[in-house]
Amino acid sequence: MDPSPLILDGGLATELEASGFQLQGDPLWSARLLHTNPQAIKDVHYRFLQSGSDVITTATYQATIEGFVKYLGLRPEEAQQMMMSGVQLAKETVREFMSHSPESEDRREPLVAGSVGPYGAFLHDGSEYTGAYEDKMTLEELKDWHRPQIQCLVKAGADLVAMETIPGLKEAEALVEVLKEFPEMKAWLSFSCKDIHNISSGRSFSEAVQVACRSTQLVAVGVNCCPATLVKPLLESANSHKKADLSWVVYPNSGERWDPKTGWITEKQTSFAKLSLDWKEQGALWIGGCCRVGPADITALKQQLHV
Repeated sequence: MDPSPLILDGGLATELEASGFQLQGDPLWSARLLHTNPQAIKDVHYRFLQSGSDVITTATYQATIEGFVKYLGLRPEEAQQMMMSGVQLAKETVREFMSHSPESEDRREPLVAGSVGPYGAFLHDGSEYTGAYEDKMTLEELKDWHRPQIQCLVKAGADLVAMETIPGLKEAEALVEVLKEFPEMKAWLSFSCKDIHNISSGRSFSEAVQVACRSTQLVAVGVNCCPATLVKPLLESANSHKKADLSWVVYPNSGERWDPKTGWITEKQTSFAKLSLDWKEQGALWIGGCCRVGPADITALKQQLHV
């Protein structure tokens, strides 16, 4: 693998909201626009490609077959097509960008990562930041829940699967198990974390990394949707547990944190782009942003990393 980091995109929903779409409070979040305004999703993908993203992530984080049936009134087979359309839109956007962009000859073709969010994102109750539901579910139930979404993303031709914002070990184990059913597919596994040592469920990040190390299909393990200042100590806490052939993937939020009651709270901290130099030094090969990170932030990130 090229030792220079691949630049991920930023917050798809953040950009959609900046364009005037009301997503907060919607149980489907940005995935609703797969149904109502797919062009808006393509426009955001395109802006991130213009800003230098080497990987764009599909608008399927909060998309599920069950959710599309429940909230859009689709039949299951229509819901599967809707899930697959997330990959198709991203692929179309990459093709359009590469054919219209004068600098595209000098850059590698961007990858499309099929986003798989945690079960808690479907519950729409903030539990993706606690993992509380894990205690009530068996490993098999979690596998059965995630399988249809992963199957659609693989079938639609995603280059890899982004299993992201995972709060607990049991759900991580379930995802790694389901991935084995698609032996040709690569993925990254990224956790939501609550402090400098622990993932959101309270288990240690080093334990989470050990779960990832059991898979031969993961290209990276890491953290996302957490304050950027947590990243360096989290990676340090688990570095001795990571296999040498497994990279770090890092895409935290900007200098803000989400409070389910009050919304986004701004916190003063070091610039997102400057912190990325530490992550690169620690061996992160997949670096981007999550919530509240826009195309301008990705451009700054790329410039800071000189990639």
